[in-house]
Amino acid sequence: MQEINKEVTSREQVISQLLEQVDNIRPDSKKPCAKHRTMAANPFRFFRGSAQVFYYDIYHNNLGIPQALTEALPNTMVMGDCHLSNFGFFTEEGSHSETVIFGPNDFDDACIGSCLWDLMRFSTSLSLTADFCQGVAAGRYMSEEPSELTQIAASDTEAKEAIKQFFLSYINTCKQLHSGELKRKFVVKRFSEEERLYPLWKKAKKRAVGGKHFLTKSALAKAAEWSTSGPKFKDLPKKFVLLESAEYQEIKQALEPYVDDTILDIVQRIGAGTGSVNMERYYLLVGPSKMTEPSSDNMALCHIVEVKKQREAAPLQYFKSLSPVNQLNPAHLTVACKRRMQRRPDLVLDDIQWRNQHFLIRSRHHAKVGVSPEDIGFSASDNSASGFIEYAEVCGKTLALAHCRADRRSTRFEEAVFTQIPAYLDELICSSMAYAEQVKIDWEVMVKLVNSNNKASTITE
Repeated sequence: MQEINKEVTSREQVISQLLEQVDNIRPDSKKPCAKHRTMAANPFRFFRGSAQVFYYDIYHNNLGIPQALTEALPNTMVMGDCHLSNFGFFTEEGSHSETVIFGPNDFDDACIGSCLWDLMRFSTSLSLTADFCQGVAAGRYMSEEPSELTQIAASDTEAKEAIKQFFLSYINTCKQLHSGELKRKFVVKRFSEEERLYPLWKKAKKRAVGGKHFLTKSALAKAAEWSTSGPKFKDLPKKFVLLESAEYQEIKQALEPYVDDTILDIVQRIGAGTGSVNMERYYLLVGPSKMTEPSSDNMALCHIVEVKKQREAAPLQYFKSLSPVNQLNPAHLTVACKRRMQRRPDLVLDDIQWRNQHFLIRSRHHAKVGVSPEDIGFSASDNSASGFIEYAEVCGKTLALAHCRADRRSTRFEEAVFTQIPAYLDELICSSMAYAEQVKIDWEVMVKLVNSNNKASTITE
């Protein structure tokens, strides 16, 4: 990926060129790609799919991050694309464990960098979540969950408080790790009935192996079914593309050494994700070679392995030289960061150079349950702030744990966080909220570009 053309001056040109660099198509093309149309739905969606714009702005000092603070904090392993919907519930060790935990769940853009990148990106996403929910309530944006229309959206004031508590939770967790009050192996894995995340936690628990919904609602159950010859992928044309025999055998031969059992079926996965929706990926159904009886015990021996082409992490166009580790190929870098940042990473986790590209191999979590803006930004009562802030706090805690696991020899990173960040807290909060306003402006530019050659199917702003 090359640096943006130095002759580009307008914000519209910046956004257009940055999107084209990653997606290989301009947003104002006569037939815009599905990713760009998805991003044009609302500012939060735009933010999710345009991490390259965020790092362009960091590089050009457009986020208001104090340089003195950046220099005072040691670099660590970061998520790279840290936002509200890249946290959620999943089983440790991929599909090889029944322990459901909450934490960061997307490491496609992980690398060595400044913790401030993740902190500012997540904080910005909190403001955009409040804006999204307010927009749904006012009819400006469309929601995928119409039932939420009758509920109360978080306010800008509540978003500001959530950002503050997110930072404080992150700082306090680092302080607890430094003092020994908390161990790096700690994970968040239990919620009370009064907490906003309790229903999602229970949903994930039921989808894990041994849970009451494992055979009906787990990731495995939704994707696979039992046939006369054993398990196979379901016929889902909007998600799966069946492969020709020659390609099927090529993939099986290339990838079988990387999985922990027999490959029972293979499909191409389409339409998944936001930032990576246009990346080539395949699903492998893996399990014992001889299973004739459709039982719970037999299905528990099966799991799905995803093989996805990996592009360079978003921060590395501008910050690759921060560490020699960032020189690793994109898939290997994701594997390295995930193995370090998670307490118990996937047991099937590897990378392969295949078809002259780098692919990431990882097991799909049976019980993966994500979090949408509607889950957090709406409330059935006037007390909407409590759940919003509560979510920000738990994300701050789990993000700090992930960052701090990168260096297990010392607590110098933790000490730098709780001694340096508090002095800049108000400035960071204001900067993240100001940047959220910039994202809204950028989204309007994006909508204009996408609509420019598509008058007959204009996206409603």
